[in-house]
Amino acid sequence: MAKKFLLPNKAARIIVLQRIELASSFIKKIRKVFGRYIFSNFITKFFLNSDDIALKYYKLMSDEFLTIKKYINDNDNLLLSIGGGIGGLEVIINKNLKNKTFYFIERNYISKKVKYGWGGMVNDEAYNSFELQKSFLLINEIDKKNFYLVDYDNDQLPLKKFDIITSLFSLDYHYDFNLYIEYLKKVSKPSTKIIFDTIRAKYFNKIFKNVEIINSDIDTVHKSKRIICSNFID
Repeated sequence: MAKKFLLPNKAARIIVLQRIELASSFIKKIRKVFGRYIFSNFITKFFLNSDDIALKYYKLMSDEFLTIKKYINDNDNLLLSIGGGIGGLEVIINKNLKNKTFYFIERNYISKKVKYGWGGMVNDEAYNSFELQKSFLLINEIDKKNFYLVDYDNDQLPLKKFDIITSLFSLDYHYDFNLYIEYLKKVSKPSTKIIFDTIRAKYFNKIFKNVEIINSDIDTVHKSKRIICSNFID
């Protein structure tokens, strides 16, 4: 039996807004014909196959996990996700690596428009619901004492020294890295591993002492690279 997430219908909608590549070819064609507003506010409510999304999302997050698995050690127990979506990657990490605590920095609303790709410094788009995210994490077996949801717009950002910080297809992809740089310095140790996707990998050689390209996605429009960085240059 194929592995998949337990996925309520409303959560499937959120995931497709976050990851358009998971939609069927038919749904993608509808989006092109009727536009992003109708796609976001109507099509995704009534025309998604939740079981299909659950399978595809599980496969996608499992593949994402494989790109970072070897960089997470047994003593890397405190993990921060920035703009990581509903939490599929963290569920996979939790299934494979025990005793981890997860913090999520997210926005808690769904934009009227749907915008994909690199947005630079200013990007107010968001496609998330803390209510649905909490439900998704719980039914997929992350204990409630092991995760914390932080509203980027309304909550104080956590000031802890994290072992792993991930921001796949968000930090420096939808949001410019400089929006977070001072915060990341506060919550990083020299050994903290920061993993994110970027279209300008070489730029970060002047930000960090250690920069390694761990994956290249030539199929994306922006030809992004996944990098792991550590130890900020003073």
